[in-house]
Amino acid sequence: MDSAASPSRRRFLRQSFAFSALASLGSFESLAQVLPGSGARGMADLLMIGDWGYLDDHKGQTAVADAMRAYAAKNQLRPEALLFLGDNWYGDLPGGVDSPRWKTQFEDLYPASAFPGKAYAILGNHDYQVMPKDVNKVEAELAYAASGRSRFTMPSRWYSFIFPEKQPLVTFIALDSNVPHPDGQAKAPNFTLTQAEHEQQLEWFEGELKKPRATPHLIVMGHHPVYSDGPHGDHPVLTRDWAPLFEKYKVPIYLAGHDHDLQHLEFEGHPTSHFLSGGGGADLYNLKIEQSARGPFAQKVYGFSHLAVTRETMIFRHIDPQGRVLHSFSKTADGKIVIGA
Repeated sequence: MDSAASPSRRRFLRQSFAFSALASLGSFESLAQVLPGSGARGMADLLMIGDWGYLDDHKGQTAVADAMRAYAAKNQLRPEALLFLGDNWYGDLPGGVDSPRWKTQFEDLYPASAFPGKAYAILGNHDYQVMPKDVNKVEAELAYAASGRSRFTMPSRWYSFIFPEKQPLVTFIALDSNVPHPDGQAKAPNFTLTQAEHEQQLEWFEGELKKPRATPHLIVMGHHPVYSDGPHGDHPVLTRDWAPLFEKYKVPIYLAGHDHDLQHLEFEGHPTSHFLSGGGGADLYNLKIEQSARGPFAQKVYGFSHLAVTRETMIFRHIDPQGRVLHSFSKTADGKIVIGA
């Protein structure tokens, strides 16, 4: 696919978002603060985090996990799924599929009693490390998901699913964003997809986008942001290879992590809202671009995110460890956005 360095794309990346135009669509105050519980007519809920499986210091992860349980209880939510947006395991995963970390940092912190649905996961760059030297964490995660003893769900490195499983409202396309570096090489220890695998996934991805959908909404997710105000910045390969597909097929939402913060980016004339939830427990990162320059939201903070969806509308919220809504927006099935808080 051709490089995304055309004049039109360079203008797109420089343009700020039309906040005033979106604000004119209506007040968001009630939408941001009123949280209907599960069971509201036609609504389904899920919670998401990225960059959660930190090694040694679990204070951030524990605070966010506790906040997720408290938020669900306070708002009478029964999330029908969790999303894990990659970097599920930093550092050593001793024992691989049988590592005790599965119990202490997954099963115990995100218990089925609070989150009874599946936990759909994708791979981050730290998941691709072989640590310790005899444990391939990618294979361990796939094996743990295949064992049938957990809600942890990862049928392959890239896959699709519908949510909720009964009366589905959203088609999810879950991608492996660990694509080869711009020079085409895979670099250890953060090894990546081979160029052939990258091309195979790209073909599969476009095939999924071409399929007729039975759901009113579509969400694509990958660990690495395509665009980010965090220190990693915009991704040169994903802007070249994925962003044109987002535009061609009018992908409404892209979810990511990788930068350890919470973000929401919009760009004038672009169909895709970029929603980043990377505050699940790893050390936080300083922003490279302030939200006043490119937003509408970016904050260095631990937290998680909430998706509430009906046939008509998706509502996204970033939540801090105190359970406060930091930022919210809605997007209808025909692409209208309202931003608030």
